[in-house]
Amino acid sequence: VQLVESGGGAVQAGGSLRLSCAASGFSFDDYSMGWFRQVPGKEREWLSCISASVRTTYYAESVKGRFTISSDSSTRTVYLQMNSLKPEDTAVYYCAALYGSTCRQGRYYYDYWGRGTQVTVSS
Repeated sequence: VQLVESGGGAVQAGGSLRLSCAASGFSFDDYSMGWFRQVPGKEREWLSCISASVRTTYYAESVKGRFTISSDSSTRTVYLQMNSLKPEDTAVYYCAALYGSTCRQGRYYYDYWGRGTQVTVSS
């Protein structure tokens, strides 16, 4: 099983980035996919989830209206489009897979994790 994030980098406030997460080694269509982020010394924060099958999307209040999650089953890839970035969005961003069609916010529900990609937003 592998989840590999890419697309992170440095951007100025107000800018955009699109993160990608390439999945392999498990039945992609049976899993809901989530994005989290973590700042050193803080808890890992749930950001968004797209459910298996129906592909319903959910967002944390902190990113609602700015971030958009999507997925492509043909390429087994999940995306996180991030617009109107703020310095407080600076973190390591992780994608994760959760078996089943019910999205969850708690990190311990997720079965598989990527290694993360750094996003740095300067003011």
